[in-house]
Amino acid sequence: MSRWPRWIAGAALVALPFVYHAPYPLHIAILILIWSFAYTSWSAMGRFGLTSLGHGGFMGTGAYVTALLWNRGGVSPWLGIPVALLAGALLAVLVAYPCFRYRITGHYFALVTLALGGIVLQVITATRDYTGGSLGYTPERYQGGSSLYALQFSGKTTWYLIALAVWAAGLYVWYRVDGSMLRYALEAISEDEDAAAATGVHVTAEKLKITVVSAAMTALAGALYCQYQMFISPDTVSGISVSLQMVFAAVVGGLYVALGPTVGAVITILMAEVLRISVGTRAVGWDNLVYGALLVVFIVFLPKGILGTVLAHRQR
Repeated sequence: MSRWPRWIAGAALVALPFVYHAPYPLHIAILILIWSFAYTSWSAMGRFGLTSLGHGGFMGTGAYVTALLWNRGGVSPWLGIPVALLAGALLAVLVAYPCFRYRITGHYFALVTLALGGIVLQVITATRDYTGGSLGYTPERYQGGSSLYALQFSGKTTWYLIALAVWAAGLYVWYRVDGSMLRYALEAISEDEDAAAATGVHVTAEKLKITVVSAAMTALAGALYCQYQMFISPDTVSGISVSLQMVFAAVVGGLYVALGPTVGAVITILMAEVLRISVGTRAVGWDNLVYGALLVVFIVFLPKGILGTVLAHRQR
């Protein structure tokens, strides 16, 4: 009987765009689902003590690789997105393997990933002849409007269903990791690497597995965001602000709960929209200021996040 509420909630989410056709609420729902997937990908490794401050680099890689392959090579996103995922995974291996191999952990690992996000941002900005630099980049529209080949759709309903499916896939990956031996290995590593290695856990390999999975998922989120918005810029899909937004949403919603990042996405997206509508361009960057202040408050007073705290009270 416990599965019935899940099936009912899933059916309601699928039926939503067919019952409620207002474009703006559907647009917000699509953004929440895409960013929820990105936040879930960060929490997949962040909850094991692997604090990354450079996931914006993976998201930017996914977005720009997909767009560049389409604009300059005519490569369909159906092929470009897997290439983008591979690029994100290879970037993760390039950065994470030396860190894990030589025991660079904790805040040192966080600083390395922070540098990664900054490097990707600078590369995108410096190669403005190809990426448009700080002015942004727009994938070319397919002639005739909507096209499955180009993964471009004029209606919100199709994009909502795509985003919903990807979001559900992210939760599936989260639960698969949570119910696998990888989880126990990573929990042991987060407690004591030497003790975990002594029991036979391959520390470097296990940490690299979850990092590659997280990076590839984040690259997919960037590619989908690019295809939906049809415009990307270094500030919207890469850089420290995007990385910190992922950290904020995961921590606020509940880092150790599958739906925690989704709750965080609802808060961040709605907050950004409220500030944009009420304040406009008079206070650009206020959302990041609010994120930072609230992050401190939640770390001090609600370390389990909103959903994590609610579930803890229910268990008591």
